[in-house]
Amino acid sequence: MTIRVAVVGGGPSGSSAAEILAKAGIETYLFERKLDNAKPCGGAIPLCMVDEFDLPPEIIDRRVRKMKMISPSNIEVNIGQTLKDNEYIGMCRREVLDGFMRDRAAKLGANLINGTVYQLDIPGNDNDPYTLHYADHSNGSAQGEMKTLKVDLVIGADGANSRIAKAIDAGDYNYAIAFQERIKLPEDKMAYYEELAEMYVGNDVSPDFYAWVFPKYDHVAVGTGTMKVNKAMIKDLQAGIRQRAAKRLEGGEIIKVEAHPIPEHPRPRRVVGRVALVGDAAGTVTKSSGEGIYFAAKSARMCAEVIVETSNNGQKVPTEADLKTYLKRWDKQYGATYLVLDILQRVFYRSDATREAFVEMCADIDVQKITFDSYLYKTVVPANPLTQLKITAKTIGSLLRGNALAP
Repeated sequence: MTIRVAVVGGGPSGSSAAEILAKAGIETYLFERKLDNAKPCGGAIPLCMVDEFDLPPEIIDRRVRKMKMISPSNIEVNIGQTLKDNEYIGMCRREVLDGFMRDRAAKLGANLINGTVYQLDIPGNDNDPYTLHYADHSNGSAQGEMKTLKVDLVIGADGANSRIAKAIDAGDYNYAIAFQERIKLPEDKMAYYEELAEMYVGNDVSPDFYAWVFPKYDHVAVGTGTMKVNKAMIKDLQAGIRQRAAKRLEGGEIIKVEAHPIPEHPRPRRVVGRVALVGDAAGTVTKSSGEGIYFAAKSARMCAEVIVETSNNGQKVPTEADLKTYLKRWDKQYGATYLVLDILQRVFYRSDATREAFVEMCADIDVQKITFDSYLYKTVVPANPLTQLKITAKTIGSLLRGNALAP
């Protein structure tokens, strides 16, 4: 016998889980509602993800080696001189990245189902299967054909509005909204963004986050994020970033408008019974940077590895306690990263004075080196104590100059 696992959601997290399970010979069902789905998202991935998840060069649209941080008063700081020749931030279109990862999982043996999961029936004991009720869209219709599937375990990789999380009463979390426009620019304007991305901070573009201009294949993604979920306000903030970047976007044409919720912290319950949540459904997005793709894929991979391990390669059904091993490992490996980024967001995104201080601090080479290393390689890099002391002094100095330490 081999256990049966349903993975609901075919983004980077769902596909990563399905790939590990299928490789181990476990009967795996991967559900995706829209096979051409293009999630609105900055689409930046760190260098370590390219190696770790074996991503081919052709799915990366741009290799960003320079970053401009732009303060509320439009002071520009260039970041990137610490990067080595082979280091970059990868910019992807989600439809390309997701499609590649999903197809790879299917090639390795996962059963890919083009379906919408509507309901999950929870068994009354530890042995009976879970029943998924879903609409199968393989006939091409939006309504689809209603079907059911019985499985031993479920991985909820179905994003911020996760139906699986609701089914297991995983509890709510606060979320931010990311809004962006894809803008096709004239060639000369596009050339400026060849290997450059921009981050703008200021109350005019986001009261608690940042706005961005990220280069893609043949366009730029221009967007903003905020925890203040209010349509009129988001419209004003998007107008703010369009205005700040106006000269660079002249002659541009909007080809797509997108919005999406982003979790702000982990859900209260990420494993219930034989159901585990991963990625956005679990709330793995980081504060400060709002980065989610790598952490989504990584959480799912860790979860699937625990299933393979504790099921003895699919021979026995893991328990709730077994699945919780994934959470222990996750929190141990990344707890500090989340804590540091949460503190940074609270300190530096409070007011325009603190944002000015933040941008000023980013001009420092030591700060850049630590920031880039921790982003590219996902380690909170321990600087040597002297550098650490220097950075702390500079941080306090910047904050004092910006009167940013006032409560």
